[in-house]
Amino acid sequence: MGAGGGTFVTRNKILPGAYINFVSQPRAMATLGVRGIVAGLLNLNWGKEGEIVTVEAGDFQTNSLNIFGYSFTSQEMLYVRELFLGARTLKFYRPSGGNSATVTIGYLRVDALYGGIRGNDIKIVIESDIDDEDYYFVTTLIGEENVQVDTQRVKDIKELLPNSFVKFAGEGELEETAGINLEGGTSRKAIGNDYSTFLGLVEKEEITTLFYSGNDGITKGLFTAFTRRLRNDEGYKITTVLHNYATADFEGVISVKNEVEGEDKEALVYWVAGTSGGAEINQSLTNTRYNGTLDVNTKYSSRELEEAIQGGEFIFYGDSNNTRVVKDINSFTSFNPNKNRDFSSNQVIRVLDEIGNSTARIFNDLYLGSVQNNDIGRTLFKSELISYNEQLQAIQAITNFESADIDISQGQEKGDVVVSQYIEPVSAMEKLYMTVRVI
Repeated sequence: MGAGGGTFVTRNKILPGAYINFVSQPRAMATLGVRGIVAGLLNLNWGKEGEIVTVEAGDFQTNSLNIFGYSFTSQEMLYVRELFLGARTLKFYRPSGGNSATVTIGYLRVDALYGGIRGNDIKIVIESDIDDEDYYFVTTLIGEENVQVDTQRVKDIKELLPNSFVKFAGEGELEETAGINLEGGTSRKAIGNDYSTFLGLVEKEEITTLFYSGNDGITKGLFTAFTRRLRNDEGYKITTVLHNYATADFEGVISVKNEVEGEDKEALVYWVAGTSGGAEINQSLTNTRYNGTLDVNTKYSSRELEEAIQGGEFIFYGDSNNTRVVKDINSFTSFNPNKNRDFSSNQVIRVLDEIGNSTARIFNDLYLGSVQNNDIGRTLFKSELISYNEQLQAIQAITNFESADIDISQGQEKGDVVVSQYIEPVSAMEKLYMTVRVI
């Protein structure tokens, strides 16, 4: 080793050499949080089980068959399509417990990779290679359309590799077959404990919106209690979408009023969860046109619509050939001096949640344990908050912001930082009161 060198904290080096620190000029690092991450339990007929699976919108469009076992356009993917009309990312949980389909062809055993009735739609075709009798083509097909998902040219069973749908086992020669389906696959719908397991897993994930599309009151209460705890005790600002649960009376729960035609009357929850979760913080869903394919019941009188809004219900109305959101609200109706009617607006809550989540992220990632709690450190943190709020004002999420609206000081303990801030969220136009005087 030669002369000294490196970086320095204080000027106390012994060896001669060049000690150089590279530091950035202090500047704001704050950025707005990412929205559109929606999570829920899905009762599926194919796919990974017992874990949270993350799917991006683009992945769903191009790789739906491998992920869900069905093509993007299939009827079985209807509710997932409804979610992705607004969501950017889906984090779903599929409960385990279904049986995997299987078939035995001579010495070969073929097993579906996952449990579920979709495994019964998998077909195996084994043909000899006409150019070389020592080899066989083993092809995996799925669905009534016999979509080819894999083909392998092998000499015997041992050379077969698993694919996205099946795995192979056994020893010996292959036997030809024109096509034989796997059988015995069963699907299992979620029960109460599955939802508890899902919530325990999803709590570790970064999400915007949670949904439950069922009609069980106990499960709705479970999701509501979970949301309250995360928002009020953990400081993790998420929103949950339920059907017909305005009794939640909570700004973190959206209660969808309308039913849809068909067996799953609560299915509009999927669209609301995806669209609300994906809405930007400066966006209101009031009067937004429903762009899904569900047959939504909008047969309500004006009085019924008013009662629904007063009761904290997210409701749609029919407008000519369109279905539209009446008002972008949540289930909170117990207005008081500390929480007025503004807290029932989902647009306002999106702004407040963005501020809560992003401020915590800024502090935890950049300042906690890293910056001294003195005038210099607090001034730097205040500058960070000012820059962040200026971003919010630039996109018209808040208005009338001034740097003086943020006050920062040391708390009772040496490590405590106390911040007081005024904000004025912006809301979209909803009502017009106009007087025309004719003279």
